[in-house]
Amino acid sequence: MTAAGSECIPIVVLSSSVGHRGMPVLGFGTASFRSDSDLLKTAVLEAIKLGYRHFDTAAIYGSEQALGEAIAEALKQGLVGSRNELFITTKLWCSDAHPSLVIPALKKSLQNLQLEYLDLYLVHWPFSAKPGKLEYPIKEEDVMPLDYNSVWADMEESQRLGLTRSIGVSNFTMKKLQNLLSCAKIPPSVNQVEMNPTWQQKKLIDFCKTNNIIVTAYSPLGAKGTAWGSNNVMDNQVLDDIAKAHGKSVAQVSLRWIYQQGATSVPKSYSKDRLKENLDIFDWELTQEDLHKISQLPQKKVNLDALGDGTNPKFLEELWDGEI
Repeated sequence: MTAAGSECIPIVVLSSSVGHRGMPVLGFGTASFRSDSDLLKTAVLEAIKLGYRHFDTAAIYGSEQALGEAIAEALKQGLVGSRNELFITTKLWCSDAHPSLVIPALKKSLQNLQLEYLDLYLVHWPFSAKPGKLEYPIKEEDVMPLDYNSVWADMEESQRLGLTRSIGVSNFTMKKLQNLLSCAKIPPSVNQVEMNPTWQQKKLIDFCKTNNIIVTAYSPLGAKGTAWGSNNVMDNQVLDDIAKAHGKSVAQVSLRWIYQQGATSVPKSYSKDRLKENLDIFDWELTQEDLHKISQLPQKKVNLDALGDGTNPKFLEELWDGEI
């Protein structure tokens, strides 16, 4: 990992990527599932002023258009010199995870974002849904098996066409990554998963490192205040004690911990102060004692599925392959 110019956010080079210098290890997440486009645009412009260059969205979030408008405004104002200075990720939703629908869905996302190409395109979940409208949560009767070979072939084609510079996945287990690697001509460069000190993903992290796949943590602070999140991170006493010892916040400890695991993260915040605080994790480090204490924390996954309730044991077993 090397420093990303004057922004001082380290970058990591992705495998199988074409034409970009790398992905900043700290990004700006936009998952909300509600209409707050003006708030988002203002926050993105503030983030760019502070030095953020990596922005993460998805077709299902409903934030692509607002992010695209903010990027256009940032370029107009000269806050960034060119589109090439930015790293933009979006994701293929389950209802478009079908052969023949992948590239049209990507083109729709590019239209929303007002961009000619993405830096990273991810398969959002390792299953498909009945084709049609974007819908979250997904109805259980609309769930369909993912055609790994054909869908990934279309993802690879989107990279060959120059519509995206890298491709990857999200919410994939080790077993599902193995299935994908067995048929992939272009291996996934990223696996974006729930990860934080209270859901550490140790085995998955090791597997991804072995296979040259970068892990990006979503809900790195536990997604407190969201429908799927919890207070497990932000109200954690062990993390609070570690934070006080360093003169830092619990959020900074969590993000620093992720960085020290060799992973990247995309925390979501629309607060200028918190955006600035989240950047202040690169000039200090957690001690071995800190890391040991964190390694002993009780573990619990909170985002169980895209059905919104996590109540079907058979579906959860098939989705997570016993890794939760």
